[in-house]
Amino acid sequence: MNEKNKVTVRIAGNEYVISGAESAEYIQKIAMFVDRKLHEITKRNHLLSTSMAAVLASVNMADEMFHLSEALSKTDFELTDLKKKHQELKDELQRVKADNAKLKERESQLQIELTKREAELKEVRNTVNTLNHQKKLSE
Repeated sequence: MNEKNKVTVRIAGNEYVISGAESAEYIQKIAMFVDRKLHEITKRNHLLSTSMAAVLASVNMADEMFHLSEALSKTDFELTDLKKKHQELKDELQRVKADNAKLKERESQLQIELTKREAELKEVRNTVNTLNHQKKLSE
């Protein structure tokens, strides 16, 4: 079971004991963030009570959280789309590699066929040359 850390923090001039599973440093960091937000609110309007400033700071932080949540959802959607496109490209690459292998095999077959035809042509030329040579000799 996770141990709970108890940390004394100062927010808006008041001390609070916060208990949580996170590290003491993390809890202190969160408290400092909240304190800064409250300070920003009270700096803009020094007539606000601490509780009113806390509500406004909470609304501002909730707004930030919702914007970040929307951005995260959008990013997740884009990531899913990119993964799908990546898989499609991998599949296409496999098809292209298979087609390339078939084409190389066909090229090899055609090269063998060309070599055979060249050998046949050479043989025919030799026969024609021999016949022409014999014809010249007989004349």
